[in-house]
Amino acid sequence: MRTNKIIKKILWSGLIVILLFIGILLFHIITAKPAVYENPNLQVSRIDFKQNIDSAQARQICSDLRSIKGLTSDSIIVKRNVVVYFHNNKITNSEKVYNELMRKRPYEAQRYILPAHLASKEVCPVNQNSMSYKLSRKVNQFFN
Repeated sequence: MRTNKIIKKILWSGLIVILLFIGILLFHIITAKPAVYENPNLQVSRIDFKQNIDSAQARQICSDLRSIKGLTSDSIIVKRNVVVYFHNNKITNSEKVYNELMRKRPYEAQRYILPAHLASKEVCPVNQNSMSYKLSRKVNQFFN
């Protein structure tokens, strides 16, 4: 008799905890506001230098690029005679960045312009027709 009462109390306690958890979860889903992401249009651009870039020049170029508004400061890659950087399309474009960099110092460089046949190609590595992409998008929409 006594063990039946203990088992019933444990089961009722478990049920109450589960119902409270479901209630809190539903309350959170109903009252939570969708996440607002600052979604800048990041673009990668490139500047080709005529000579190889040594470490001192690389530091100077990085410093000059970081001072330009719209560039993400941690995304500047310098290799041999090429500088690759990321910038926010809403703030600046590659032509403005190039012109501003050339005003800072007389670099011997030219802006890389993507050939027309490559410019129209889609570059997203995710297969947007895949089941996993569609499922993750639905889950994200549900919680946001």
